[in-house]
Amino acid sequence: MNKKKIVEVVAGIIVKEGKILATQRGYGEFKGKWEFPGGKIEHNEFDEPALIREIKEELNADINIIDFLKTIQYDYPKFHLIMHTYICTLKNDVEFVRHDDKNMEYDDMKWLDKTELESVDWLPADIEAVKEYKHLRRIA
Repeated sequence: MNKKKIVEVVAGIIVKEGKILATQRGYGEFKGKWEFPGGKIEHNEFDEPALIREIKEELNADINIIDFLKTIQYDYPKFHLIMHTYICTLKNDVEFVRHDDKNMEYDDMKWLDKTELESVDWLPADIEAVKEYKHLRRIA
């Protein structure tokens, strides 16, 4: 029996002034696709500390986790993804800049308002998060 590998991750929907942060993958099979920042949960790690750690590692930013949004499960061809999504804000006013020498995770980042959410090529699981966010929340 050939079971798919299960990958469990956390993702932050970071909200600032009515916009949400989208990040473009800079590596791997999904290079060029857009996603919410986050990453894999380490062994014996809880979701929220994992998200705080991942955002600090990837974006050098500190976040406040405001609310749990949804756990999304998606079958990619090579693995089954379990993605726990959280709505977050930045603790301090950080301007993200692309630093090629330090950040290999992302090729680009942008703040999207509600009219721009469909303007990027989201990964399939992240599309589900966008739909859920739009359904439950108003982006002011």
